[in-house]
Amino acid sequence: MKQPCVYIMTNKRNGTLYTGVTSNLPGRAFQHRAGLAKGFTKKYGCKMLVWFELHESMYEAIVREKQIKAGNRSRKLELIESVNPDWQDLYDGLT
Repeated sequence: MKQPCVYIMTNKRNGTLYTGVTSNLPGRAFQHRAGLAKGFTKKYGCKMLVWFELHESMYEAIVREKQIKAGNRSRKLELIESVNPDWQDLYDGLT
């Protein structure tokens, strides 16, 4: 699954949210889960992939990431719950 996408990681349901962009979601999600990605996700333990959206180009993915980051928390929660109401970890479905 090497395709540009935007994703949201969390540490628990309604917990700390991290929004990122990548062209290799399985690899990037693994890095977050294993604590290999230094910074925000490691500090706050964001290891659960709860939402992602695929894009045709990295440019489109980056534009969407900025749009999501500019939104408020309630919009991010709505986005997650619109496709993943039980906040399941979507990582296993990627591989």
